[in-house]
Amino acid sequence: MSKEKFSLEFEVHSSVKVLFNRLSTAGGLNEWFADDVRVQGNKYTFTWDGVDQEAEMVNKKDLKYVRFKWLDEEDEERSYFEFRINVDELTNDIALVVTDFAEPDEVESSKELWESQISDLKHILGL
Repeated sequence: MSKEKFSLEFEVHSSVKVLFNRLSTAGGLNEWFADDVRVQGNKYTFTWDGVDQEAEMVNKKDLKYVRFKWLDEEDEERSYFEFRINVDELTNDIALVVTDFAEPDEVESSKELWESQISDLKHILGL
């Protein structure tokens, strides 16, 4: 069964620099994304409930986006998650767009998990 791509957009009232730090560094991700985050080069080890999952940071543009590819996934094109920061040119409002993939019957629970994690991120940011 092929995974489905989905994106979620969240309004974030933070500076782009502070937000990007929380999305792209081990220390920042450790605050809200996983129980523990370790980095060696471009390889990130995320730990949840004592279980490690490895990803590689495969693309990054400072203050714009960061993409991680899961190393244990077979489907090359559907094995990443991405954080993208969009700034509205007129209002300067900041939106965080999360893109991920899930099995068709797991899309809703994956969205709920992201909503919970982004809620944690906003709490860390003081929002």
